[in-house]
Amino acid sequence: MNLHIISDGYFKLDGGAMFGVVPKSIWNRTNPADENNLCSWALRCLLIEDGNRLILVDNGIGDKQDARFFSHYYLHGNERLDDSLKKKGFRKEDVTDVFLTHLHFDHCGGSIVRSGDRLIPAFPNAVYWSNEKHWEWATQPNEREKASFLKDNILPIKHSGQLQLIPVSDKAEENRLPVTDFLPGFRIRFVSGHTESMMLPEIDYKGRTIVFAADLFPSVSHLPLPYVMAYDMFPLKTLQEKKSFLAEALENDLVLFFEHDPVNECCTVQQTEKGIRVKDIFRLVDL
Repeated sequence: MNLHIISDGYFKLDGGAMFGVVPKSIWNRTNPADENNLCSWALRCLLIEDGNRLILVDNGIGDKQDARFFSHYYLHGNERLDDSLKKKGFRKEDVTDVFLTHLHFDHCGGSIVRSGDRLIPAFPNAVYWSNEKHWEWATQPNEREKASFLKDNILPIKHSGQLQLIPVSDKAEENRLPVTDFLPGFRIRFVSGHTESMMLPEIDYKGRTIVFAADLFPSVSHLPLPYVMAYDMFPLKTLQEKKSFLAEALENDLVLFFEHDPVNECCTVQQTEKGIRVKDIFRLVDL
């Protein structure tokens, strides 16, 4: 198995929204905001090369929305998804599986592209993976979250016939997140504080276990328990999920892979007087 980072660049979101109840005087030390109170965040995806399968975990924000939409998010950086794939020697046609942690626009926007007046899958030969509960949640959104679920990103996946839905596991040991097997060496953790049934890939790699943290831990700065995004639908559930996961990460020396951290790719954790915090920060290639 080989793992590759695939970048869709960077975008900006409101710092206060990203850190919830934590005061700006604290979070601004690690994630400094610009004059509009916006912080930069990565759109960092993961490509898994395993035998005859090429699995892309999430695919960034895409480019098919209008200028008004993008005016809110200030896309920047030197790489987008296509360029990043090419640098690794791959094309979209090579991808066999697109694994979507959840269907917010910054995680699945690259799933669909415009072709004339049609919306078609960007990965023509891939199976797109979501799960039963989250698909229903995303296609029948509540008023608070509906702006994150763009129909142009989601419904064409089903219309294409390329969508497969994973059953959601509710089996968990005491104080452990629910988990289910997906492929050999690839398991799924289910969490529902940020949005219903978000999926966290858990991958065996070079004798370690890497967890794609998605929006449970958008960045290293979100490790402390109170650092919960205002975007989360059920913040107290997120709090409990973070607490449970960090205890397991500490016990089993798990590697966290960050999708949105603008600088840091991976970390391990340790117990400190202030709680479970960062131990080592490193690049994926250095694992």
